[in-house]
This record gives sequence, C-alpha cells and structure tokens, in this order.
Amino acid sequence: QVQLVESGGGLVQTGGSLRLSCAAHIGIFSIYAMGWFRQAPGNEREFVAAINGITDGTLTAEAVKGRFTISRDNAKNTVYLQMNNLKPEDTAVYYCALRRATQLTRSGNLYDYWGQGTQVTVFA
Repeated sequence: QVQLVESGGGLVQTGGSLRLSCAAHIGIFSIYAMGWFRQAPGNEREFVAAINGITDGTLTAEAVKGRFTISRDNAKNTVYLQMNNLKPEDTAVYYCALRRATQLTRSGNLYDYWGQGTQVTVFA
C-alpha cells in the first residue's frame, strides 16, 4: 500500500514563503517521478512541478517558474516544494503525486498515487 502524506501548508501573506513536504511510504522511492499539483475552488487541477528520481531533472509550470522549486531527498523518501514570493492566486489545495515511471509529465492522469492534499492560503 503506497501512501503519500503532505505537510507544510498554511496561511501566509503575499510575498511570503512556505515549504511543502511529501513523505512517500513506499518500498522503492528513488526511481519514480514525483509531482506537485494544485486545485483552487471552482478550478481544474493544475500542474505545478515534477522531478525525476534518477537525474533530478525538473519540469515547472510557467505560472510559478522562478518562484517555486521542487526537490527531493531519496534517503528520506520525501519530495519538497519551496514556494517563494507567494501571491493570492497561489491559494489552493496542493497535492503530491507519484508516478511509477521515471519520465516526467505534466499530465495528472499519468500519476499513480496521490496524497490527501494540504491547503495553502495567501492573503493580501
């Protein structure tokens, strides 16, 4: 049974920072691609960033490029999302996801496991 547990969400003022963590309870973590997605009320789920388990190569959505950074620590089975210069439009529930493959993708349909989500609220 694979379990992904997010943490680190919260309430932050515009311009502030948060770091999200996602701990993966899985036997082998290092070879799999990991992604972060978000969903705001009334909106569809949106890709944020993804990271390759072997090369540490990344993909980042244009909306957050230069402000958000995805990273991972394979020794801790954990992926992170460092979010800087937060804006009200970043307000959403953030989900981490695991893909049982190494290739990166922005398509949520290609991820196999999802966390329960963590709320991020940015106020002006």
